[in-house]
Amino acid sequence: MHAHRLPFVLLHVWRALLLAGAASVASVPLHTRGQPSSPSPLAYMLSLYRDPPQADIIRSLQAQDVEVDGQNWTFAFDFSFLSQKEDLEWAELRLQLASPVDLAPGVPLSIEIFHQPKLEADRDPAGCPERLRMELFTVSLSQVTFSSGSMVLEVTRPLSKWLEHPGRLGEQKSSLAGECWPRPPTPAAANVLLLLYSNRPPEQRRLGGSTLLWEAESSWRAQEGQLFQERGRRHPRHHLPDRSQLCRKVKFQVDFNLIGWGAWIIYPKQYNAYRCEGECPNPVGEEFHPTNHAYIQSLLKRYQPHRVPSTCCAPVKTRPLSMLYVDNGRVLLDHHKDMIVEECGCL
Repeated sequence: MHAHRLPFVLLHVWRALLLAGAASVASVPLHTRGQPSSPSPLAYMLSLYRDPPQADIIRSLQAQDVEVDGQNWTFAFDFSFLSQKEDLEWAELRLQLASPVDLAPGVPLSIEIFHQPKLEADRDPAGCPERLRMELFTVSLSQVTFSSGSMVLEVTRPLSKWLEHPGRLGEQKSSLAGECWPRPPTPAAANVLLLLYSNRPPEQRRLGGSTLLWEAESSWRAQEGQLFQERGRRHPRHHLPDRSQLCRKVKFQVDFNLIGWGAWIIYPKQYNAYRCEGECPNPVGEEFHPTNHAYIQSLLKRYQPHRVPSTCCAPVKTRPLSMLYVDNGRVLLDHHKDMIVEECGCL
């Protein structure tokens, strides 16, 4: 009798295992699998500082608001830094889940990213911030990876157009007025970071370009006028020299006959090489094409005038001169670099 009941018992066990297996693939619990918590933004950026990736700028943006509702995930960041064009090389969302989230297999995540300006606590409109939707896109579960205890979602393509055309954000900011987005409930994710790896476009890498000056001018302190207010409180306002006395390009005629080269130089016998003269203001502005070193030097000169000398008015952009001349009985045409000053700046 027991021998006859054994097949029925095995059949029930096999059926129970099938049902359990079906239930196990009905949802995919996403969590960090017991790995250590994500580091703080500062700690994570310090780790990048010690072993920096190949990018001009690496930004970490802390999420203002997070909402995880099944397959629909919403993140709000402050993108106010967008003021100059950049080439986005890589962007990723890194988030540490506070609790496992069950997701249906084969169904992609719906990711919605908003621009939400950060406001001071006393200016927050009763938990009803203004938002601008930037992107809505999907990410398959196969694209979700884990690194340093965080879930990592690559979001380069959806955000690249905003860094390539930063003016687009400013144009759409006006539509924020009057719109209210209620804050989401307590999120199922903590330590949500958006990391942006970007390079400055080639035109900003020109000779004499001060990347530090651009960064200071577009910082939130400079935008709100706090930097200049602090300067005014601590230091008296310095009078700039007359504009006509500032660093500029002036004529400088070169006559090869006067320096004894007229016998072998066929053409030109003389040309205008230009030269640079004038004072450099402190601090120096972008119109004088300072290097980062010159910009810092000009700031120190303003606040500690007896410690360092002023920056020097010098050529920052030149062009070649074509010359026809005789060399060992041969007539040569050569293009000599850096012969004519095109722009002057403070170095």
